[in-house]
Amino acid sequence: MRWLATSLLVLAAIVFVLTHGRDGAWGYVNAASEAAMVGAVADWFAVTALFRHPLGIPVPHTAIIPRRKDMLARSLEQFVAENFLTEQTIRERYLDAEVTRRAGEWLSDPVNSERVIQEAAPLASRVLERVGGTDLQEFVEQTLLPRVRREPLSPLAGHLLEQVVRDDAHRGLMDIGFRELHSWLVAHPGDVTRIIGARAPAWSPKWVDDMVASRVYQELVAWAKDVNDDPQHRVRQALDSYLADLARDMQHDPDTMANAERLKDRLLDHPQVGPSVVAVWDAVKIVLLEQLADPLGQLRTRLARELEDLGGRMMTDDVLRGRLDAWGADAAAVLISRYGSELTTVISHTIERWDGRDASDRIELHVGRDLQFIRINGTVVGGLVGLLIHTVSQLL
Repeated sequence: MRWLATSLLVLAAIVFVLTHGRDGAWGYVNAASEAAMVGAVADWFAVTALFRHPLGIPVPHTAIIPRRKDMLARSLEQFVAENFLTEQTIRERYLDAEVTRRAGEWLSDPVNSERVIQEAAPLASRVLERVGGTDLQEFVEQTLLPRVRREPLSPLAGHLLEQVVRDDAHRGLMDIGFRELHSWLVAHPGDVTRIIGARAPAWSPKWVDDMVASRVYQELVAWAKDVNDDPQHRVRQALDSYLADLARDMQHDPDTMANAERLKDRLLDHPQVGPSVVAVWDAVKIVLLEQLADPLGQLRTRLARELEDLGGRMMTDDVLRGRLDAWGADAAAVLISRYGSELTTVISHTIERWDGRDASDRIELHVGRDLQFIRINGTVVGGLVGLLIHTVSQLL
């Protein structure tokens, strides 16, 4: 582009020399070529002055970029920070990008969801391996348990129990309990009759005790079967009512709350609480590590399936997608508000490390083509203006 712009200047000079001193139409051509040279040289000086001293002559206010690159870098940094990295701009751009929908579309592909779990499993395993041992025990004994001791747990436990009863989440545990009770009674008739017979008075005949114990045992088995088979049995309803009352008292009754806190303190005072928590964690960690190491294990398979289902919901569930989009936009806006200024300093720090000539060359490579068009336009416009002026002068 430099060669093209310079060639137009040379062409204008040649035309000017060839038409110099001629009259008539050639006078118009000579005037146009003369003005074209003036426009070309002026714009050449202006463009060159941005990046270097024209012809190496240190004319004032030339070589602007090499001399003032640091100031220009700071101005560019401020411009980007004030006009691009703003909370409103980032929030709008995030929402326009439809990140949640596109992420859901990607995750809904089984290959991609399995790939996520495949990449995350080794990292999760390394994190789990580092959690445990004496560090975990110190954390439990010095931080976790004292914090639990200070916090009143009765209202929290009562609220949790209230939600469990309201959602009937305890019914499964009750089913297991009554089913196991019935199975144990059926499998241990001798133990049950001996326990009942031990409560008989000493003066009663043994055959009477055996008959009574046998009858009581049969009634117990029948009662346990009725409770196990009938989801609406009175015993189940009584337990529901008791749990609901207990949940309410744990939140509002001072005596129940005090008893619950005393029970908590007695449990926490036991010397084996800390080691027991660590032992439970170690057992859970072993299972998790084994499952994470197995590509075909239940844990990784289930996680991949859940990710796939989540991806499908992110595409089809408008409410979920809107909520995730809002959270993502808020997170991006917070990050920009806190760290946007640090991001834009990359501009000034990078340019400040450049040599003045290096910075000039880099910038010229990016915008030089358009600047050479300025020289070309200056040559053409100058020639046209010169032609117009010469025409007006002839008319006058």
